[in-house]
Formats: sequence, structure tokens, C-alpha cells
Amino acid sequence: MLNCTPLAQLPFSQACENNKHAILTHLQQWLTHTTQVLEVGSGTGQHCVFFAENLPHLRWQPSDQAHYLDHLQARLQHYPLNNLADGIELDVNQSWPQLADAIDAIYTANTLHIMSPALVEVFFVGCGKVLANKGCVVIYGPFNYLGEFTSDSNAQFDVWLKQQHPLSGIRDIEWIISLAKQQGLILTEDVAMPANNRMLYFTRT
Repeated sequence: MLNCTPLAQLPFSQACENNKHAILTHLQQWLTHTTQVLEVGSGTGQHCVFFAENLPHLRWQPSDQAHYLDHLQARLQHYPLNNLADGIELDVNQSWPQLADAIDAIYTANTLHIMSPALVEVFFVGCGKVLANKGCVVIYGPFNYLGEFTSDSNAQFDVWLKQQHPLSGIRDIEWIISLAKQQGLILTEDVAMPANNRMLYFTRT
């Protein structure tokens, strides 16, 4: 039976609403020839429904940890789009699910600074295993450069993150690039975004 939870009662992220249009602008450029996107950490589902609506040429596969799936699926049921799949369980520290179609893009937003460093490493290993040979990885979030915060607000955010969990924190871009390179992924574009965030576009050739 369908979950008929009203949208107004579902978890909501104002940050997702604030950044979705800016993110879409770059996805429209980078995912022109993409057929299947795996989103890692779909959260409230606001991004996946918006991007699937506006990128009808591709199939969007939401995913998240098991304890987030009920709320994610409840939102998806309000958007019966042909190119939007049901949410699936994905824990980056476990075996990643095998999908019927090849994944030629992986997208994740505001996740790497929540993961521990060990999980960030595992994330990239997972990307390397499931991504098609000529696929891409798109990452949205805050990053440090040469070990320095890009703004006072990011420095304050990093303090808050570590108060929530000592292994969380804004990651150094140089480390992220090195992890990606180990999986054959090269940083092709690094774009400044609103609220001191970045969009990283990695390609595998």
C-alpha cells in the first residue's frame, strides 16, 4: 500500500531548495550524454525529484542508508516520474547494489564532510567499482584548499560538524583529488557555488 504521507509532513531541507537550481545548471552541461545516475545519499529526496523532472533523458536512481529510506520513498511516491526509480539501500561501507543498467554517473551532495575519512576513502573505491568506464562523478559541498577554509562560515561549520561527530569535517580538495585519481577519475571542473560550496566534476576516460 502506498504511503500517503503529505509532503508538508516529510523531512525538508531548505539548503536543497536553495541550491537545486544552481546545481541543475551544471548537471545540464555535464550529463548531456548520461543515461543512468546513481545518487549516493539522497536524504529528503528533494534533489532527485527536481533533477529527474528537469533531466528527462536520464534515469535517476536515489539511494541512502536503510533508516532514511521510508521518508525518501514517501517523497518519491508524490512524483511518479518514468525516469525516477524507487530508492534503494546503499551504505558506502557495505557492498554496493548491482543495478540492471550500467551506471555512467554518480552524484552526491553534502555527504563527504559528514563521513569519516575512512568512509570517504571507501566511497571512492565504491565509485571505482560500479562506475562505467567512461562515467563521471559529481560532488557538491564545501572543501578546503591547501588546508585552509575558504570562508569564516565554513570554519564555523567545521567546528559544528566536529561537535556532532569528531571524525566529520570539511575535506581538503587535494586529498579528494588523490582518492579520485586512484580510481581513474580526473578532476575536470571545479566550480564555485553559492554559500561557499563547490561543484566537482570528475571524469574517467
